[in-house]
Amino acid sequence: MINNSEMRWCLVPPTAPEAWLVTRVGAFAAQVLWQRGVRTPEAVSAWLDPQCYVPTSPLTFGVEMEWAVARLVRAIATGESVAIWGDFDADGITATALLWEGLGRYLPGDRLIYYIPDRFRESHGISRQGLEQLQGRCSLLVTCDTGSSNEEELTLAASMGMEVIVTDHHTLPPQRPPVVAIVNPRSLPPEHPFATLSGVAVAYTLLRALTEALGAPLADLEELLDLVAVGLVADLVQLVGETRYLAQRGLAVLRHKRRPGLRLLLDACRKTGDRATDIGFGIAPRLNAISRIWGDVRQCVTLLTSRDETECQQLVDAAERANQLRQELQAELWQEVQQLIVGLDLTTTGVVVLASPQWPAGILGIVAGQAVQTYGRPTFLLTIEEDVAKGSGRSPAGVDLYALLAGQEDLILRFGGHPFAAGLHVMAERLPLLRAALNQRYWQHYGDRPPQPDCIIDLEVKVSDLGAELFRELSQLEPYGMGNPLPKLLIRRALFGQVTEDRLPEVRGRRPNLRKVSFNLSDSSGSIPGHWWHKRYFDLPQGACDVVVELVDNPYRRRYEVRVVDALAHGPTLTQPWDFAPPSPLAGDAYLCDVCPSTLAAVDTLRAQRRPIVLNYPPPETCHGEAMWHRLRELALPLTPDQVASALHLSDHHLIDLAIQTRLGAADTEPSRLIAALDEHYFQQRFFDRQLRQMGYSLSTH
Repeated sequence: MINNSEMRWCLVPPTAPEAWLVTRVGAFAAQVLWQRGVRTPEAVSAWLDPQCYVPTSPLTFGVEMEWAVARLVRAIATGESVAIWGDFDADGITATALLWEGLGRYLPGDRLIYYIPDRFRESHGISRQGLEQLQGRCSLLVTCDTGSSNEEELTLAASMGMEVIVTDHHTLPPQRPPVVAIVNPRSLPPEHPFATLSGVAVAYTLLRALTEALGAPLADLEELLDLVAVGLVADLVQLVGETRYLAQRGLAVLRHKRRPGLRLLLDACRKTGDRATDIGFGIAPRLNAISRIWGDVRQCVTLLTSRDETECQQLVDAAERANQLRQELQAELWQEVQQLIVGLDLTTTGVVVLASPQWPAGILGIVAGQAVQTYGRPTFLLTIEEDVAKGSGRSPAGVDLYALLAGQEDLILRFGGHPFAAGLHVMAERLPLLRAALNQRYWQHYGDRPPQPDCIIDLEVKVSDLGAELFRELSQLEPYGMGNPLPKLLIRRALFGQVTEDRLPEVRGRRPNLRKVSFNLSDSSGSIPGHWWHKRYFDLPQGACDVVVELVDNPYRRRYEVRVVDALAHGPTLTQPWDFAPPSPLAGDAYLCDVCPSTLAAVDTLRAQRRPIVLNYPPPETCHGEAMWHRLRELALPLTPDQVASALHLSDHHLIDLAIQTRLGAADTEPSRLIAALDEHYFQQRFFDRQLRQMGYSLSTH
C-alpha cells in the first residue's frame, strides 16, 4: 500500500524565470509558469487571458467535421427529425443539454429529441434497447460523449433507417465504424489544441462549425459556455490548449449564474461559480450522484435547461439528496474494499480485481479511484447480477487501463473507456481467468518500469509566505485541474499543533465517519490553520517534519488555510525513489539493521550509512495483523511501550500507541483498525525487505 507516509516525492528543481515574467505575475507564479513550460510573452498572455488566445478552427478536425456539418445542414433544410444520444455522467449530461439548446435553435418543435441510457439498465454507450425506442422517430442520430466503440450497435442503427454522427472523446476502435461522421479528438496528434477536449467540448466545437456554415453569429453560442466549463472540469481532462481556453470562458459565463439550475446548485453547495473547484467539488458530484443513485438522468438535462425556478429548485433538492446518499454508500463500500485489499499481497498483485453481488453499481468507479490513490494499483470493482459481473476500473498515472483490457475479448463480454478509466462486463465464472490475465499483462508491461512520483512539488516556501499575496499570485494561473494542478508547496521543519478531529453527522444511527483533522501548522516564520482529510490525530508526525501543502482560502472564516497532501517526520529524499543502487563495499565495521524498514525514509537512512549493512531482523513475512492482535491480548496489563514493541516487532511510535490504546479499550479505537494498520505496516516491511535483498545487502544468520 502507498499510504501518505510512503508517498514518493519529487521536488521540481528551482528555476530562474526571466525578469519580465516576475514583474508581470510575481516571483512564485513566475517560477510555476516557467517550470510548466509557459515561457514566452505570447504564451503567458494566452495562458492568463482568454481574450489573448486565438481559437482553433473547428475544421482542423478534418473531413469528418465537414461531413458532420454537411449532414446537419441537410437535416435542418429538409425538415428531418434528429435525436441526440448522450451519456449519464456530468460530461455527457452537459453535452446533451448543450446540443439540445444549440440544435434546438434550428430544429423547432418535435423535430429534436434526446435519449440518455439508464446507468443500471443499459450502462454506457449505445444500446439496442435505446435504438428500438428511437426507431421511426428520427432519421439522424447525433451522439455526444459516447458511441466510438459501438460498432455493432451503429450497424444496427443503420439497419433501422438511422444515420449517425458520432461526437466523442473515448478510445477509437481499430476500424472506422459505419457512420456519416465520427468527430473524436483521439484521431488528432497529441500536440493538437483539440487533443484533450471532453465530450461536451467536442459537441460545442461541432456547434461552432455548424453556426459558421449557417452564417449565424458565433456570439449566439456564448451562453452555452457555462455548460462547457462544467463538463470539462467534471471529466478531469487536461486543461491545456483549447480546453483551457474554453474552461476560462465558460467560468466567466458561469459566474453570472444565468441558468437557474446552475445558480441553485451553486447555492446548495455554497460556491460562487468563479473557480474550477466550484465545479469539481460542488456541481459535478451532484450531477453525477443522480445516475449513481437512481440511474435515470433525464431530469438533469431539465435542471440545466429549464428557466422555471420552482422546477429547478425541486430538481436541485433531489440532486442534494442523491449526493448525500452517494457519500454514505461510498464510505461504506470504501471500508469494505479496504478490508479486502489488506488481505492481498501487493508485492505480487499488479491489478486489483474485486467483485460482490452486494455492491451498488453506481459508485464503483469513484471507490476504485480511491483505491488507486491509496494503493497505487489499477483497480476494478464489479457488482454481480445474474451471473454477469459489471463495473468500473481506474488506473494510476503511467498505466494504460484500456490497453490492459484490449486483447482480452475472449474473456470479456464488453468494455470501453480510456487509459485512466474503463467499464466492463464479464461472466462471473471467468473472473479468476480475467484477474490472472490482467496481472500477467501488467507485470509484462509495467513490472520492470520505475514507479512515477506520487507527489510533484512545485515550490519550497516558509509559512510566512502563505498569505494573501501568494494566494493572489497563484490565482492568476487558474483554472487548475488536470494538466495544470494546483501548485504543491514544501515547508521544511514544520510542527503540527492545536489538533482537533472533525466528523461527519451520524449515518443511519451509526458512529459518525471521520472527515478530517484540523490544526495549526507552524515553522520558525509563523503559523497558519490547516486540515488533512481522512486522517486521525495519531497520523500526524510528532516533532519537526517536512510537509507538502496546497494553499486554499476559507471564505466563511475569511482566512487562508493549508490543505496537507503529505508529511514525513524525517523528510524524504526529494528525488525519484527508484534510484536504488547496490551498496558499495566500504571499509569499517558492519551496521546491523535490527528492525525491518517500513518507510522510504528508513531505507534512505540505511543507504546513508558509510559502512556495510547486515540485515539482522526476523523475516517480516511471519507477521500478520490479526495474529499480532491476539498476541497483544495475551499480554498482561499494564502495558509498556517496550513490551508492545517487542511482542509486535514494532518500532513505529504511532502504531505502538494505537496498539496500547486498542488493548485498553479506549474510545474511538477498534481492533479492526489496529489489525488493518498492522497489516499495512507489515506489508511495507515485506516490500522494503524485498527491495533491500535485491539491492545486495548482506543477510545475517538470524
